[in-house]
Amino acid sequence: MNKLKITTYCLNKQVYQNCIGHKQYMMKKYPSKISYGLLLLVLIIPIATVFPLISSQRWFPVGVNIFIVVFMLWVFFNLYYIIDEGVLSIKLGFVAFKRIDIQSIKMIAETSSLISAPAASLDRLEIIYNKHNGIIISPKDKSGFIEHITKANPRIVIQYKTK
Repeated sequence: MNKLKITTYCLNKQVYQNCIGHKQYMMKKYPSKISYGLLLLVLIIPIATVFPLISSQRWFPVGVNIFIVVFMLWVFFNLYYIIDEGVLSIKLGFVAFKRIDIQSIKMIAETSSLISAPAASLDRLEIIYNKHNGIIISPKDKSGFIEHITKANPRIVIQYKTK
């Protein structure tokens, strides 16, 4: 009876514990940090072009621009990263953008690269995994994210920017 209780407790992912010979880690969702300057930069062209279109009464392009603005806002505010059962999932709303096995991660480095990435801020982390793959993300709680992911894979090398 006690063994069944522990197994159920582990499957529900309530706490960190050693469950029948293997480690089970809590699922955690990390929202993306949002840089309002970057958001403004991304939205400035669609917003700036709406006003001339309205004055010329070109309603279809106005609708397209409004759709683009709403979509970009949705992207910025629904981007998050999930660590669960040894996998880092990058999610955009309900869409799984990318799944990375945490054991394949070699290095995490702070970066402010402008490369297009699933990151809503320029305060970013570059994740190097497998042999030569990399992705850039921007969790709001960088230190908590790094601590959580290194508990799952202590071999990950962390590189901080020098200030």
